[in-house]
Amino acid sequence: MHKDILSSDTIPFLDIRRFDQGTAADKASFVDELGKAYREYGFAGVTHHGIPDAVTTGAYDVIKAFFALPLEVRVKYEVKGAGGARGYTRFGVEHAKDHDAADLKEFWHVGRELAPEHPRAGEYRPNVWPTEIAGFREKTLALWTALDDLGRRMLRAIALDLGVDERYFEDKVDHGNSILRPIHYPPIQGDAGDSVRSAQHEDINLITLLVGSGEPGLQVLSRKGEWIPVDTIPGTIVCNVGDMLQRLTNHVYPSTTHRVVNPPPPLCQQPRYSIPYFLHPNSEFLIKTLEGCITAQNPDRYPEPITADGYLHERLVEIGLLPADAAS
Repeated sequence: MHKDILSSDTIPFLDIRRFDQGTAADKASFVDELGKAYREYGFAGVTHHGIPDAVTTGAYDVIKAFFALPLEVRVKYEVKGAGGARGYTRFGVEHAKDHDAADLKEFWHVGRELAPEHPRAGEYRPNVWPTEIAGFREKTLALWTALDDLGRRMLRAIALDLGVDERYFEDKVDHGNSILRPIHYPPIQGDAGDSVRSAQHEDINLITLLVGSGEPGLQVLSRKGEWIPVDTIPGTIVCNVGDMLQRLTNHVYPSTTHRVVNPPPPLCQQPRYSIPYFLHPNSEFLIKTLEGCITAQNPDRYPEPITADGYLHERLVEIGLLPADAAS
């Protein structure tokens, strides 16, 4: 299999078949290139990942149908006091950390479903499902499952690059509160003021896998301070480092700042959709700096560890999805 080309003006795109099916040399080179991509960009595109087009298309079909429903129908699926953990979050609620203006988006959350006999059953709020859209549950859960599988494969490569056992993350993400978030950015009418579709931010979780629908707008902040456009190529999943992985690796892997900008007319008058999958560790997982990521040149930034659930709660308060006095 061919070696991927790393470009200086865009994020790298890597063929994951080299890791899954290639020779030992293929696997090693994939791990090395992924590690370099994450150290430099915090982002990488993943190709030939094995997720059928029908799975992504099916999910997009049902989420577009949901967001086309009247507002009075959509708001029936808000879960009060849940910090947007499940169901619908209306337009103008979420804002980026340290940015007061609300993002120009609305979204839905699909979370993990645990079997009744699972030891952690009842830990997470149950999913809610819109009865107006046929196949919504089946098609969004199919994409959730496919991205969860891909995320675990990515974590195996990440573990090897970080010098820990390939299966290091396996028992640390097997019942985590991972979230599929279909997002709708409505057409922008008039002056948006200080609001943009998604203000610059970093993701909270371990890694994010993004299934883009092809519309422009996503940008990544480079080490040089330049905004790099990320075009979502059909068949490619964009995978980036989140804050929890940045903390775990003592910033060896940076959680790169990114945003979704408002496009110029006439593109701003068109809706935009995307479906990120936020892969979270298990709630009880203690985010404690990996020993291999601590050196004399890079001393431990986080001597006090924190649970994944505690960290998530802090961030949900910061972005406006939970009130400051909400119990963790």
